[in-house]
Amino acid sequence: MAWTTPRHDPDRCRRRLQLLAELAGARAVLQRERPQRARSERLRLLIATRKRIAG
Repeated sequence: MAWTTPRHDPDRCRRRLQLLAELAGARAVLQRERPQRARSERLRLLIATRKRIAG
C-alpha cells in the first residue's frame, strides 16, 4: 500500500499560511509584552504585601 499525499486547494494553503503568519505575529507581540506584564505583576504583589505588613 503506497502512501499518497493529499492534494490541497491552493486557496486553502494560502489561508493556512496566512493564519500561521498571523499566529506567529501575535505570539511575538505577547513575548515582547510579557516582561512589562511580569514586572507590573511583581510590583502589585510588593505593594499588596507592604500594605498588609503596614496594616
